[in-house]
Amino acid sequence: MRKLLLACALIFSFVGLNAQNQVKTEEVIKFKEYTYDFGKIKQGVPVTHEFVFTNVSNKPIIIESATATCGCTTPVKPEPPIPQGKSDKIVAGYNSAVTGPFNKSIYVKVAGVPNPVELKIVGEVLSPADYAKYKEGKK
Repeated sequence: MRKLLLACALIFSFVGLNAQNQVKTEEVIKFKEYTYDFGKIKQGVPVTHEFVFTNVSNKPIIIESATATCGCTTPVKPEPPIPQGKSDKIVAGYNSAVTGPFNKSIYVKVAGVPNPVELKIVGEVLSPADYAKYKEGKK
């Protein structure tokens, strides 16, 4: 029984120490914004937005992946390592093929950091006729 308790205590100690040593995302990368609202856009006209970030760690970082929740969103990540204190960007494209509101996520995974950063793009796609009415009403 004592051996079992000792083994459990060692496991919990190791797990606790390991969790404390994990790097947090906000200690490595800082985005200028985490959500971008395209507003109302015209159906069939692709749009893009640049999510600018800075390496706030004390060493170069590598963006392992930038993945979207659907095929209508196409993120592009920088390939070379980003030096300490330097900025770069994730370019998020949206194809605007389907009318209606949208709320899409992009997950950015940094090497050595267990949790990805979530970026969001939101907006509403209007049919060409509705978009023309919308633009006319803004004048």
